[in-house]
Amino acid sequence: MSSVLDDVNFIGKQLMLKEPFYGMFLSTLNKSLSRELPTAGVSKQNINYQLEVNPDFWVSLISENRKIGLLKHELLHICFNHLLERDEFDNHHLHNIAADIEINQYIAPEYYPTDVILLPSTFPELNLPLKAGTREYYRLLEKAYQDKTSDKLNNLMNQYEVEGDLHESWSIFNELSEADKKLIKAQSEYQIKNITESLKSRGYIPGELRSYIDSLFEAKSPSYDWKSYFRRFTSSSNKTFTKKTRKKPNKRFSENPALKIKFKKKVLVGVDTSGSVSNKDLTELFNEIHHMHKTGVSITVAEGDSNVHKIYEYNGKHPEYVHGRGGTDMNVFIEYFNKHKQYNSLIILTDGYIGEKTTNTFKPMLTVLTSNGASIEDVKNNKWGNVIKMQK
Repeated sequence: MSSVLDDVNFIGKQLMLKEPFYGMFLSTLNKSLSRELPTAGVSKQNINYQLEVNPDFWVSLISENRKIGLLKHELLHICFNHLLERDEFDNHHLHNIAADIEINQYIAPEYYPTDVILLPSTFPELNLPLKAGTREYYRLLEKAYQDKTSDKLNNLMNQYEVEGDLHESWSIFNELSEADKKLIKAQSEYQIKNITESLKSRGYIPGELRSYIDSLFEAKSPSYDWKSYFRRFTSSSNKTFTKKTRKKPNKRFSENPALKIKFKKKVLVGVDTSGSVSNKDLTELFNEIHHMHKTGVSITVAEGDSNVHKIYEYNGKHPEYVHGRGGTDMNVFIEYFNKHKQYNSLIILTDGYIGEKTTNTFKPMLTVLTSNGASIEDVKNNKWGNVIKMQK
């Protein structure tokens, strides 16, 4: 059995030489062997994906190219988010077919003979368009299946009814909560961004993923003028740094530049990581933190839901994943803020579904709502004071 895993890793290295992005992505996944699967598939390990391979099936693939094709096939399912979107489709068998038709178009014929994989050409009577996407293929297949306009599709569906799910290992994703799905997606996106950054030449990024990967790196504009806020509403600072300047004379050594003492504001930013905050919301929240950081203030991030789970200094990079995902009580950030006197102001980033404010502070505090969060009026009615909302 271990020799099979060794061979999977060896083929992964060959994939890395041929297509660096997919080879590196494969290297981030755990690999396991399972005879419960007829061939291979993607399953879950904590908040990560993992690759499962039937050892007997793997050995039956004598060609190295066929093995490479199999690995890329499974990786494409992850990159196209097929597993997490599966429960959005009523008929899983049709979704399986539609998903395979989409990704197999990005696998070169030398890796997978066209007569053994599903492609638009598999159903010539349906005139399926090329590279139309899983949702469009599903729509067209569903209509054809209902109208019984494709004998081949009907036979394939009957086969799946008898033999079972084409992607059996995906069933575990149907049972996940939305919060768990968002964590898995965020983890996958984090890995993809890291791989992209390590592949310094953009020429190594697959064309089929370029627009998706570019969207992960999109620079979003700030929703608020943070520079003006910190200048107007934060009190004097207890953190200083020095800067050399020739704009004023050095009274002790005239030939040397003078030292200018500047005060650096320290801000505590509480990030709502409760279960109601979506992955898109978290992206918005950390985008705002990044723009705060760029103004030169010292940002301490507190992640929490009904408890504060993690405290760290923001250094310009988003965290790998967040801690929390439970119930909501943003008063815990105010309690932490009041206890730790070094901070000049508190900013709470949240979707706004946070109940009533029951703890007060005498220092400046601002509540910032996600673009699709609660209304400013509702949050103010719950006594949260100064409230702003991000723009879509």
